[in-house]
Amino acid sequence: MRKALRWLLALTVLIGTLSTASAATAAEPRPADIKDRLLAIPGMSLIEEKPYPGYRYFVLNYTQPVDHRHPSKGTFQQRITVLHKDVSRPTVFYTGGYNVSTTPGRREPTQIVDGNQVSMEYRFFTPSRPDPADWSKLDIWQAAADQHRIFKALKKIYSRNWISTGGSKGGMTATYYERFYPHDMDGVVAYVAPDDVVDDEDSAYDRFFTTVGTKECRDRLNAVQREALVRRAPLEKKYKAYAAENGYTFTTIGSLDRAYEAVVLDYVWGFWQYSLLSDCDTIPANAATATDDEIWTSIDTISGFSFYTDQGLEPYTPYYYQAGTQLGAPTIHFPYIEKKYLRYGYQPPRDFVPRDIKMRFQPGAMRDVDTWVKHNARHMLFVYGQNDPWGAERFSLGRGAKDSYVFTAPGLNHGANVAGLTANEKSLATARILDWAGVSDTAVAQAKPLAKFDSGLDVRDVEREPALRP
Repeated sequence: MRKALRWLLALTVLIGTLSTASAATAAEPRPADIKDRLLAIPGMSLIEEKPYPGYRYFVLNYTQPVDHRHPSKGTFQQRITVLHKDVSRPTVFYTGGYNVSTTPGRREPTQIVDGNQVSMEYRFFTPSRPDPADWSKLDIWQAAADQHRIFKALKKIYSRNWISTGGSKGGMTATYYERFYPHDMDGVVAYVAPDDVVDDEDSAYDRFFTTVGTKECRDRLNAVQREALVRRAPLEKKYKAYAAENGYTFTTIGSLDRAYEAVVLDYVWGFWQYSLLSDCDTIPANAATATDDEIWTSIDTISGFSFYTDQGLEPYTPYYYQAGTQLGAPTIHFPYIEKKYLRYGYQPPRDFVPRDIKMRFQPGAMRDVDTWVKHNARHMLFVYGQNDPWGAERFSLGRGAKDSYVFTAPGLNHGANVAGLTANEKSLATARILDWAGVSDTAVAQAKPLAKFDSGLDVRDVEREPALRP
């Protein structure tokens, strides 16, 4: 009888325990859907979700202060995108420095670490522009503060390591962000980022153009550029008809003549920025005997006759404003072109921004960043292309830098990447990125991308912008 009672008591306790455990399990909240978690962030709203196998991809708006020093003085909506893989993976913070793409894409560090990716549209590039636009609030610190707020909001969801990255102006952006918020990221991978420390000293670019590629290729390019100025009259007649046909105007730059020379003077730079030495075969071999159409087509293909129109310049107003206020802009010379053919030379950024927008250059902005990188860089990787003009003035590291590197990809242009480095540097760079991302020691030792290349998702080609825009 006692045994039966003890058994009955034990059974009762067991049933009670199981019931309590089941109730507790039922009461535990299920993990929220990632979209719900993102939209629960104050100021975050959904523009659209796009499907991609193995990921969730969101285009979002995030409410930002126009002025981070005075947050109460108005806000604007900044576009960002989130390529979500898993909250247990590292996250890459990508900045292009211009508009954000709303098509799913994975940058090289994202493939290497097999992680999530957050991408940010740079302030004042439409539609991420305050209205009315106070252009004095477009500077590198305000943009870094945008990035900092986005990071703080998303770090609560993506709690693992973060790496910032970007190419060209995006690489500059990642570097400036690190300078102002050095404790946010676990690593920085900056591709082809110019470093114009002294705006009016640009001799490095002139030296670059005397040695890049081969003499045969340089001679071809120089001859076509010169010939386009020799034949200015007939080619400008063609340009006038082209502009009329397309409804192009020239109010900002001042005249069709100014625009024509600007396009022609971008030609050599644009070739080396976007082409490879092997592409020299596409350049007319004898400019003097080439037809007007052949000269026009070569210039238009590389520089783009539509760019210095009002319609071509307008999307890049924020860039030229920054170039003329903080970033600086290159000025190069053309010793192979007689002075009688040059009327304006390289025109300054002021000429490409509407006159009702006030500009004042701040010479200390780039010096400050350059000094900081030299002495304080930590977990920073800079990658340049051997034949990219923008690499003529680049970031360098001083004694204070720790676990940081500057590498050059042989023969590559403005699309240089880790994959294009020499074997030893590629392995080292990949291993450091993996280590900064906080993945396993085994993965770091293998020094290979953790995700397979996806031709529909991975961005490999140089992001094409008109010449003379980093």
